[in-house]
Amino acid sequence: MTHRNYSAAAALVAAVLLAACANTGPERQSAYPTLDGAKPLVIGHRGASGYLPEHTLASYRKAIEMGADFIEPDLVVTKDGELVARHEPNITATTDVSTRPEFASRKKTRMVDGVAETGWFVTDFTLAELRTLYAKQANPVRDQSFNKQFPVPTFREILELAKSESARTGRTIGVYPETKHPTYHVAAGLPIEPRLLKILAEYGYTKKNSPVIIQSFEVQNLKDLRQQTGVRLVQLIDGDGVDAQGKVTLVAPFDKPYDFAVRKDPRTFPDLLTPKGLAEIKTYADGIGPWKPYLRSAKQVLGSDGKPQDLNGDGKITDADRVLLAPTEVVKNAHAAGLFVHAFTFRNEKELLVSDYKGDPKVEYAVFYELGVDGLFSDFPDTALAARERK
Repeated sequence: MTHRNYSAAAALVAAVLLAACANTGPERQSAYPTLDGAKPLVIGHRGASGYLPEHTLASYRKAIEMGADFIEPDLVVTKDGELVARHEPNITATTDVSTRPEFASRKKTRMVDGVAETGWFVTDFTLAELRTLYAKQANPVRDQSFNKQFPVPTFREILELAKSESARTGRTIGVYPETKHPTYHVAAGLPIEPRLLKILAEYGYTKKNSPVIIQSFEVQNLKDLRQQTGVRLVQLIDGDGVDAQGKVTLVAPFDKPYDFAVRKDPRTFPDLLTPKGLAEIKTYADGIGPWKPYLRSAKQVLGSDGKPQDLNGDGKITDADRVLLAPTEVVKNAHAAGLFVHAFTFRNEKELLVSDYKGDPKVEYAVFYELGVDGLFSDFPDTALAARERK
């Protein structure tokens, strides 16, 4: 892209923001191009994980205090069958387990979605043992001062937090669990879904209007869930990376739902975003959760030597050196199929923000809100909400 085109892209973003801020009366404030016209949901991604260690009650509580509509726990299963919140079965990166000599012998190599991983796995720990560990901030550029303060919560504790905070605040706070690596858990003899449905039923969360949305990157488990519950279901859509031209790259295991890989289904995640794929998703799910480059991506600016240009002059090539491409048709097509769209993941760090956003994360939110997303997952719910309310 030439400098002239880069300027045009920046001007386009400015135009979007002006449109979003124009007519600030009550009618304009509530007008969004979402599936139902409602304000897009702000989902606290792993809580308020930009501020506190992810998947802790403290992180979820902070997201709620900031005003998040939903909090998102990733669910895995302990050796004795308890649902707990961790991003992966491998708990090495998100707990202090590697510093605990009493668990040194638990270090193993296991296959997760066809990839060999070495570390400590939740499926080798009872809940009581897991409770002796503490969460830590997995992102090294974020505040590490809260490490070793918060234990790993159970799913039941998260539901109780949402319920009590809903009563306290007078607003409904939803819970948005992801079933992590369903195939892995089935192979371990610890399937997630029956345990999840049992607990949800105890709370009366069995209907479409229940304050719960279940999400998964796999497909068959969602199809099975559709036959067993009325709660909303979301098909997640992943990718490996983004190439220089802005195209999502597909490298296993991020190229397709892992249950597709197991049964040799040739389809990939992008195939699920075609009109035909979206029509199939509509038969078992209520919405899609695509990685945001599928909705609007960005490309690098290549110099005469064919190398990416360092647009911000910081000596590094990051997302901040990319420029926006035009939106895809995914949101439009999903809405036409009757599916809502909840995009992931939005973060504040400047090196993750495309150059058009000028280092301001609220500009990115404005672009995606105006695109028509029905919700988004954010590590920084306060920023997402400020952008939604146009503050």
